[in-house]
Amino acid sequence: MARPSDPARRSATLARATDYVLAHGLAGLSLRPLAAALGTSTRMLLYDFGDKERLISEILAEARRRLRDLYAGTIDAASLTRGDTVRAIWAWLTDPAQAPYLRLFFQVHVDAMARPAAYAESGRPLITDWLDFLGSGLRTDRLDPETATLVIGTVRGLLLDRLTTGDPERTDRALNRFADLIDG
Repeated sequence: MARPSDPARRSATLARATDYVLAHGLAGLSLRPLAAALGTSTRMLLYDFGDKERLISEILAEARRRLRDLYAGTIDAASLTRGDTVRAIWAWLTDPAQAPYLRLFFQVHVDAMARPAAYAESGRPLITDWLDFLGSGLRTDRLDPETATLVIGTVRGLLLDRLTTGDPERTDRALNRFADLIDG
Protein backbone atom coordinates (compact mmCIF):
# COMPACT_ATOMS: atom_id res chain seq x y z
CA MET A 1 0.00 0.00 0.00
CA ALA A 2 1.34 3.44 -0.96
CA ARG A 3 2.09 5.97 1.73
CA PRO A 4 -0.42 8.84 1.92
CA SER A 5 0.75 12.22 0.72
CA ASP A 6 2.20 14.53 3.38
CA PRO A 7 -0.36 17.38 3.69
CA ALA A 8 2.20 19.94 4.93
CA ARG A 9 4.61 19.19 2.08
CA ARG A 10 1.75 19.20 -0.43
CA SER A 11 0.49 22.56 0.89
CA ALA A 12 3.98 24.09 0.73
CA THR A 13 4.47 22.73 -2.79
CA LEU A 14 1.13 24.20 -3.88
CA ALA A 15 2.07 27.60 -2.44
CA ARG A 16 5.43 27.60 -4.27
CA ALA A 17 3.82 26.31 -7.50
CA THR A 18 1.27 29.13 -7.31
CA ASP A 19 4.07 31.67 -6.83
CA TYR A 20 5.85 30.18 -9.86
CA VAL A 21 2.77 30.33 -12.09
CA LEU A 22 1.98 33.89 -11.00
CA ALA A 23 5.52 34.87 -11.99
CA HIS A 24 5.79 32.82 -15.22
CA GLY A 25 2.23 32.12 -16.38
CA LEU A 26 0.73 28.86 -17.58
CA ALA A 27 1.66 29.01 -21.26
CA GLY A 28 3.99 26.14 -21.99
CA LEU A 29 4.03 25.00 -18.36
CA SER A 30 5.85 21.72 -18.13
CA LEU A 31 6.16 19.62 -15.01
CA ARG A 32 9.91 19.00 -15.31
CA PRO A 33 10.97 22.70 -15.23
CA LEU A 34 8.29 23.44 -12.61
CA ALA A 35 9.58 20.63 -10.39
CA ALA A 36 13.16 21.82 -10.81
CA ALA A 37 12.18 25.38 -9.87
CA LEU A 38 10.37 24.06 -6.79
CA GLY A 39 13.25 21.84 -5.72
CA THR A 40 11.25 18.65 -6.15
CA SER A 41 10.69 16.02 -8.82
CA THR A 42 7.94 15.41 -11.34
CA ARG A 43 7.33 12.11 -9.56
CA MET A 44 6.57 13.95 -6.30
CA LEU A 45 4.32 16.47 -8.08
CA LEU A 46 2.34 13.60 -9.57
CA TYR A 47 2.32 11.77 -6.24
CA ASP A 48 0.89 14.82 -4.46
CA PHE A 49 -1.49 16.08 -7.16
CA GLY A 50 -2.31 13.07 -9.34
CA ASP A 51 -1.82 14.74 -12.71
CA LYS A 52 -0.90 18.04 -14.30
CA GLU A 53 -4.54 19.11 -14.81
CA ARG A 54 -5.36 18.67 -11.12
CA LEU A 55 -2.21 20.56 -10.13
CA ILE A 56 -3.16 23.45 -12.43
CA SER A 57 -6.72 23.42 -11.11
CA GLU A 58 -5.45 23.67 -7.55
CA ILE A 59 -2.95 26.40 -8.47
CA LEU A 60 -5.78 28.45 -10.02
CA ALA A 61 -7.97 27.90 -6.96
CA GLU A 62 -5.10 29.01 -4.71
CA ALA A 63 -4.50 32.13 -6.83
CA ARG A 64 -8.23 33.00 -6.64
CA ARG A 65 -8.19 32.45 -2.87
CA ARG A 66 -5.16 34.70 -2.45
CA LEU A 67 -6.70 37.46 -4.54
CA ARG A 68 -9.99 37.23 -2.60
CA ASP A 69 -8.03 37.48 0.65
CA LEU A 70 -6.15 40.53 -0.61
CA TYR A 71 -9.43 42.16 -1.68
CA ALA A 72 -11.43 41.39 1.46
CA GLY A 73 -12.41 44.54 3.30
CA THR A 74 -10.56 46.95 1.01
CA ILE A 75 -13.66 48.81 -0.18
CA ASP A 76 -16.57 49.97 1.95
CA ALA A 77 -19.25 50.33 -0.70
CA ALA A 78 -22.00 51.19 1.78
CA SER A 79 -21.23 54.91 1.66
CA LEU A 80 -20.19 55.11 -2.01
CA THR A 81 -22.18 55.64 -5.17
CA ARG A 82 -22.07 52.82 -7.71
CA GLY A 83 -19.68 54.90 -9.84
CA ASP A 84 -17.36 55.60 -6.91
CA THR A 85 -17.45 51.92 -5.99
CA VAL A 86 -16.40 51.00 -9.53
CA ARG A 87 -13.61 53.60 -9.35
CA ALA A 88 -12.39 52.15 -6.03
CA ILE A 89 -12.46 48.60 -7.42
CA TRP A 90 -10.59 49.83 -10.52
CA ALA A 91 -7.93 51.53 -8.41
CA TRP A 92 -7.42 48.33 -6.45
CA LEU A 93 -7.34 46.09 -9.52
CA THR A 94 -4.91 48.32 -11.41
CA ASP A 95 -2.45 48.48 -8.53
CA PRO A 96 0.73 46.76 -9.76
CA ALA A 97 0.44 44.20 -6.93
CA GLN A 98 -2.58 42.65 -8.68
CA ALA A 99 -0.97 42.48 -12.16
CA PRO A 100 0.32 38.87 -11.84
CA TYR A 101 -3.15 37.66 -10.88
CA LEU A 102 -4.83 39.54 -13.73
CA ARG A 103 -2.33 38.28 -16.31
CA LEU A 104 -2.89 34.71 -15.11
CA PHE A 105 -6.68 34.97 -15.16
CA PHE A 106 -6.74 36.48 -18.64
CA GLN A 107 -4.39 33.77 -19.85
CA VAL A 108 -6.78 31.18 -18.45
CA HIS A 109 -9.79 32.90 -20.07
CA VAL A 110 -8.14 32.67 -23.49
CA ASP A 111 -7.11 29.06 -22.92
CA ALA A 112 -10.67 28.18 -21.86
CA MET A 113 -11.98 29.53 -25.17
CA ALA A 114 -9.48 27.40 -27.08
CA ARG A 115 -9.83 24.30 -24.88
CA PRO A 116 -13.20 24.41 -23.10
CA ALA A 117 -13.06 20.70 -22.26
CA ALA A 118 -10.01 21.37 -20.07
CA TYR A 119 -12.11 23.49 -17.70
CA ALA A 120 -15.08 22.72 -15.49
CA GLU A 121 -18.34 23.63 -17.19
CA SER A 122 -16.35 24.76 -20.27
CA GLY A 123 -14.91 27.68 -18.30
CA ARG A 124 -18.20 29.18 -17.08
CA PRO A 125 -16.87 29.55 -13.50
CA LEU A 126 -14.07 31.74 -14.87
CA ILE A 127 -16.74 34.32 -15.68
CA THR A 128 -19.00 33.80 -12.68
CA ASP A 129 -15.97 34.03 -10.36
CA TRP A 130 -15.70 37.70 -11.36
CA LEU A 131 -19.32 38.23 -10.38
CA ASP A 132 -18.77 36.55 -7.02
CA PHE A 133 -15.41 38.21 -6.43
CA LEU A 134 -16.31 41.78 -7.33
CA GLY A 135 -19.97 41.46 -6.48
CA SER A 136 -19.22 42.04 -2.83
CA GLY A 137 -17.62 45.39 -3.67
CA LEU A 138 -20.39 46.30 -6.09
CA ARG A 139 -23.05 45.42 -3.55
CA THR A 140 -24.98 43.43 -6.08
CA ASP A 141 -28.00 43.73 -3.80
CA ARG A 142 -28.22 47.24 -5.32
CA LEU A 143 -27.77 45.96 -8.89
CA ASP A 144 -29.82 43.61 -10.98
CA PRO A 145 -27.84 40.66 -12.45
CA GLU A 146 -27.73 42.16 -15.94
CA THR A 147 -26.30 45.48 -14.69
CA ALA A 148 -23.76 43.65 -12.51
CA THR A 149 -22.74 41.62 -15.58
CA LEU A 150 -22.39 44.84 -17.60
CA VAL A 151 -20.22 46.43 -14.92
CA ILE A 152 -18.01 43.35 -14.58
CA GLY A 153 -17.73 42.96 -18.37
CA THR A 154 -16.75 46.59 -18.79
CA VAL A 155 -14.17 46.50 -16.00
CA ARG A 156 -12.77 43.20 -17.28
CA GLY A 157 -12.57 44.54 -20.85
CA LEU A 158 -10.81 47.71 -19.76
CA LEU A 159 -8.37 45.67 -17.65
CA LEU A 160 -7.58 43.48 -20.64
CA ASP A 161 -7.11 46.60 -22.78
CA ARG A 162 -4.80 48.15 -20.18
CA LEU A 163 -2.69 45.01 -19.75
CA THR A 164 -2.42 44.50 -23.51
CA THR A 165 -1.73 48.10 -24.58
CA GLY A 166 0.01 49.45 -21.50
CA ASP A 167 -2.14 52.59 -21.77
CA PRO A 168 -3.26 53.47 -18.24
CA GLU A 169 -4.28 57.05 -19.01
CA ARG A 170 -6.80 56.13 -21.72
CA THR A 171 -8.24 53.18 -19.80
CA ASP A 172 -8.51 55.27 -16.61
CA ARG A 173 -10.43 57.94 -18.55
CA ALA A 174 -12.70 55.29 -20.06
CA LEU A 175 -13.38 53.78 -16.64
CA ASN A 176 -14.20 57.21 -15.21
CA ARG A 177 -16.59 57.89 -18.09
CA PHE A 178 -18.29 54.53 -17.45
CA ALA A 179 -18.52 55.25 -13.69
CA ASP A 180 -20.16 58.61 -14.47
CA LEU A 181 -22.67 56.83 -16.73
CA ILE A 182 -23.74 54.30 -14.11
CA ASP A 183 -24.26 57.09 -11.57
CA GLY A 184 -26.18 59.17 -14.11
